[in-house]
Amino acid sequence: MTALLAVPATASAAPAVASGPVTCATETSFAGQPCAWQQRDGGGLAGLARLTSTSAQPVLVKVELKTQRAWGSPWLTVSSTTALRTGTASVSTPKVVTNELSIVCVTTAPALTPEQQTTFCTHPSA
Repeated sequence: MTALLAVPATASAAPAVASGPVTCATETSFAGQPCAWQQRDGGGLAGLARLTSTSAQPVLVKVELKTQRAWGSPWLTVSSTTALRTGTASVSTPKVVTNELSIVCVTTAPALTPEQQTTFCTHPSA
């Protein structure tokens, strides 16, 4: 299992990518503090996220596994999951078989105010 630092990106901009040690995000947002990582096994590659909500309000969580076919080409979503959660939750994408460069992006938003969404992405890994 590889966990990577997740950093916030604006909802309208392309996801920010940052490198760093194995750790969860330290930024606090209304929707919580997601920790995103990739997990590869014999069945394929999955994007995972753990979220601890900072509010009793339900949180919409979207986890996307994205791949890049060639350096500089667009990131393409190859697997995603959307869920409504409260408290501490883990969310996983369906597994895909790929050897391409990949990232995991997690978008969270309070269920009653989705315009307050925040997106976090991991550092690319092969």
